[in-house]
Amino acid sequence: MTAARVVVVTGTDTGVGKTIATAALAARARAEGQRVLVVKPVQTGIGGADPDPHDVDTVAALTGADVLELAALDEALAPDTAARRAGAPLPTVADHAGRIRALAASGEHDLVLVEGAGGLLVRLDLDDGTLLDLAVALGADVVVVARAGLGTLNHTELTVAALRARGVVPLGVVIGAWPCSPGLAERCNRDDLPRVTGLPVLAVVPEGAGSLLPDAFGEAAPGWFG
Repeated sequence: MTAARVVVVTGTDTGVGKTIATAALAARARAEGQRVLVVKPVQTGIGGADPDPHDVDTVAALTGADVLELAALDEALAPDTAARRAGAPLPTVADHAGRIRALAASGEHDLVLVEGAGGLLVRLDLDDGTLLDLAVALGADVVVVARAGLGTLNHTELTVAALRARGVVPLGVVIGAWPCSPGLAERCNRDDLPRVTGLPVLAVVPEGAGSLLPDAFGEAAPGWFG
């Protein structure tokens, strides 16, 4: 029995389109006939009068992929901060790695996508374990999701440098939300991202893609990959 491939999806920051990019990766794999599981180690922001949607629910609705959320916290903060404020426990990165390895080895899926929380060095547990630590522990491939606009070259290069410093060579970059009318900065960034990172732009996800109906999303997503 062959273990599933594991790919960690990280953002250069929060709000860069990581969840929709993860859904696009899942939709493309499903279009190729792969069985896909999307794992969210820690979801925050689910409490209060206006809770954030669970990222795995968004992915499942758009793609039909299997999904699993391992921990959830009410406040829309970094996981370790939200857990400390709530006095709540969190699984350690080692716990997450063990769980994901077991899922990958089960034979039920061909691809396991692991969606991070915010950026690469956001703490996922109360022992300063990060998504980078999780990617290293899993020996996983990594996809970096970046903004289209100003600042993205710096943020993306820093993220890629942090990965390479730990011996991780990312697969490439996904631009998480490409505007309908891109300006000069966006057009230049699209050209410059491969130059400054040494990585290909794997996909360009159009702004508003998350509002597509599932059939339309599944049909369109493979075409966003170059």
